[in-house]
Amino acid sequence: MSALIDTDFEFWFQRGLRAYLGEVARALGFGFESCTVDVDVPVSAYVAVDWRLRRFPERDVALLWDEVHGWAVAVEAACGEEMIVLAYLGGADILPPAREVVRFLAELRAGAPDPDGPGSPVLRRPGRHQELLPLLPAR
Repeated sequence: MSALIDTDFEFWFQRGLRAYLGEVARALGFGFESCTVDVDVPVSAYVAVDWRLRRFPERDVALLWDEVHGWAVAVEAACGEEMIVLAYLGGADILPPAREVVRFLAELRAGAPDPDGPGSPVLRRPGRHQELLPLLPAR
């Protein structure tokens, strides 16, 4: 019986996370087709951005989210390498409102210094999806 409950819970968690990512993508002027989600622990997401930064004119830009560090802005690295994280949104909220993510990306695009400084914030431990579910939109 617990396996059924766990499966049902994960279904609603994944559905809520996709709804949240859709809200963020729409707020940025993108569609959900620009998003990918990896539901392995730690859960993570990628939102493709359709413009480039002046500092990195040859590299694609993306928003990254994971359940440990929250939101980050990154640029694509050379073929086959990890993405280069430029800045983390930080703050206490792992799932901030879409408008905060839009503001964060706009500030970085305008050339604002890294809002969070070096290093990634550790906001929470991975795998505790039951703590995130109430924060996600119900869909």
